[in-house]
Amino acid sequence: MTDANAQALTVATYNIHAGIGRDGRFDPERTARVLANLSADVIALQEVEHRRVDKLDLLEYLAGALGMEAIPGPTLLRHEREYGNALLTRLPIRRTERVDLTVPGREPRGALDVVLDHRGRSLRVLATHLGLRRTERAAQMRRLLARYDPRAGETTVLLGDLNEWFPWTRPMRQLRRRFSAVPYRPTFPARWPVLALDYLCVNRPNRLLDVRTHRDPQIRAASDHLPLSAVIEL
Repeated sequence: MTDANAQALTVATYNIHAGIGRDGRFDPERTARVLANLSADVIALQEVEHRRVDKLDLLEYLAGALGMEAIPGPTLLRHEREYGNALLTRLPIRRTERVDLTVPGREPRGALDVVLDHRGRSLRVLATHLGLRRTERAAQMRRLLARYDPRAGETTVLLGDLNEWFPWTRPMRQLRRRFSAVPYRPTFPARWPVLALDYLCVNRPNRLLDVRTHRDPQIRAASDHLPLSAVIEL
């Protein structure tokens, strides 16, 4: 947790590619090391495939390695294994809800809508992985943003792999109408990132203190995406 300000914390988002690196190896220890290097209080994960690691589910293994609590958000069953979103947190959990964002005829998609407690203050986290077609993403973004009420007064963070690489598309315009801080940072492909597919958005721009893409060689090798983190102030 950030020491400089008692009301600041670090949040992150990372598409872990099911724990499979650019070398094609399933290496959960490598994924855990990358997550530990983020030093985050809250981490949204995408493409979490629930494989067994040391007799544990992959998500349970990662949570145990980091000393965090896991919130699963599977969206489909792949080869008899659940697959989808997840959230890791060091903060107490007030409320958790799974949101179905599936568009008919397309791969099942969803989001986690979670309210966390940080020193008595609420932090709402919307964690998602949107679809591959632009019309699909536009429908999913509308559905997700309909859950957000700007009058609620709480700090809200939207995290995840939005599969959007142009900042002026309809889904991104929808997002910017509700979230005033939407940093654009290339995260894909990990070896030579040129596309901003992963986002970390905050509803109040003065709450966003720092945004960072993590790029060291170990991280570049661990997934096809780079992780994105930010310090926010409540």
